[in-house]
Amino acid sequence: MNCSPDIREQISVCNWLKPRGKLRGSPIRDVVLTSGEIDNVGGLLSLRENEPYSIFGSAEVLDLLEANQVYDILDRRLVSLQATASGEAAMLGSGITVELFPVPGKVPLYLEREAPTTGTASEFTVGARVAAGHKSFFYIPGCAAIDDDLAARIRGAKLVFFDGTLWTDDEMIVSGTGSKTGRRMGHIPVSGSDGSLNILSRLGIGRLIFIHVNNTNPMLIDGSPERRDVEAANAEVAYDGMEITL
Repeated sequence: MNCSPDIREQISVCNWLKPRGKLRGSPIRDVVLTSGEIDNVGGLLSLRENEPYSIFGSAEVLDLLEANQVYDILDRRLVSLQATASGEAAMLGSGITVELFPVPGKVPLYLEREAPTTGTASEFTVGARVAAGHKSFFYIPGCAAIDDDLAARIRGAKLVFFDGTLWTDDEMIVSGTGSKTGRRMGHIPVSGSDGSLNILSRLGIGRLIFIHVNNTNPMLIDGSPERRDVEAANAEVAYDGMEITL
């Protein structure tokens, strides 16, 4: 799910992803993209060692790769781009299916012109429903707002991974690490009456795990008031090496 610029480190610390019986390559055979942001596609440049795999994403996101010549380094004889229409179930390996759907977001940072639209759903930012047999989960690492369509889609879900970038909307400004609000960057804050924690806690989700957490977010700190608020709502904060069994 997405391909971070630190994919090499992820492979090196996860036995399941390490090369098997060869000097190069990885068992990775499918990559699903939820946006064209650098932190989602930058690692693709590290997966270029003449190993076959497929990249799944919306047509809008895959068009960004096609338009950028640096991604020509991915040998198209081995690396296929699979455009997945909203609502379609794409078949990955091992009987896993992925359905992509638009969520409120924005175009990637490198395509922004002045003030981009962030409050409406588009194919530039999508969520994913991943399923195998009767088991499934939702993966939504970037989301500017929880609209009625998204709320209806994930209501009662067994497991949801959700955008936990910032605790407060002005967190980057207050901390001196940025000049934009969270919503301007395409991320709904976790806290507040209109924040994701309050909204999602009313949807009957079995297990809610926040991911894509910025290092300014105080809920990262064990025992902090913010972490206690998350735990009081029966939600969790993801951590490196976390494993989930459905």
